[in-house]
Amino acid sequence: MMSKLKISIRFFDDREVRAVWDEQNAKWWFSVLDIVAVLTDQDDYTKTRNYWKYLKAKLKKENSQVVSATTQLKFLAPDGKKRLADMLDYNGIVKLGKEFPGKKANRFIDWFTFSDESIDGKSKTKAYVLFESSFINSLEVGTTKGLQQIHAYLFGGLYDFAGQIRQKNISKGGFQFAVSRFLGGTLMQIEAMPETTFDEIVNKYVEMNIAHPFMEGNGRSARIWLDLILKKRLKKCVDWSKIGKQDYMHAMMLSPINNSFLNSLLEKSLTTKIADREMFMKGIDYSYYYEEND
Repeated sequence: MMSKLKISIRFFDDREVRAVWDEQNAKWWFSVLDIVAVLTDQDDYTKTRNYWKYLKAKLKKENSQVVSATTQLKFLAPDGKKRLADMLDYNGIVKLGKEFPGKKANRFIDWFTFSDESIDGKSKTKAYVLFESSFINSLEVGTTKGLQQIHAYLFGGLYDFAGQIRQKNISKGGFQFAVSRFLGGTLMQIEAMPETTFDEIVNKYVEMNIAHPFMEGNGRSARIWLDLILKKRLKKCVDWSKIGKQDYMHAMMLSPINNSFLNSLLEKSLTTKIADREMFMKGIDYSYYYEEND
């Protein structure tokens, strides 16, 4: 059934590139129109579709393998309906990218071929698996140990410090996170914070972000941690796809002094779809996208 499809979103130059997982052949199929829009820098869906129609006819005449490798799957169109759309697998996309001249196409191919092999790419794959595994139900909710369990799962085998509380001081953009010497005590205080209302949960999340207990991978782990608390306490979670990257980063930057902007951003994006696989997958895609360097 189409509803059971795993849909993934990657981001290139802040544009969505959607993919569907093919269980039978164990591979991802990528939306051709998304990639054509990226490579032609086009926001207009109709123009993108027409360009692909023209390019497809041209490639067909040349007996290009790109066209013969295309398959069709139902995908969400701009009108909100699911329609059959052209899809290509990994090799097909690399071949398609080569049909576009210029530095952007080269940069796209570099990004596309690298993204799944990077630490983030491998960690993201583990994050997808987390939803399907029974492990997610055994995680401690709202505790430091629970956050360590998430971090260890996402980054095990990728970082030698996976799941371990840092013993060095770290800072980002001039902001000094909690001093490592006192981190044990700080985390105990955060763990004891109440989490019965939405405001209390956000306060706890903000304090955990200020603590930043790991050397790397704090944001990705803490967003899953936050969602698990919201699910347990309020039967809700965040639809992260409704929160833009710049808005989220700005709200997090302000949160140690004033977290009202973050509260409002998260509250407007709450959903009751707590058992929805696509909601979780989309959340992971956006969560990892927030961490990408511009």
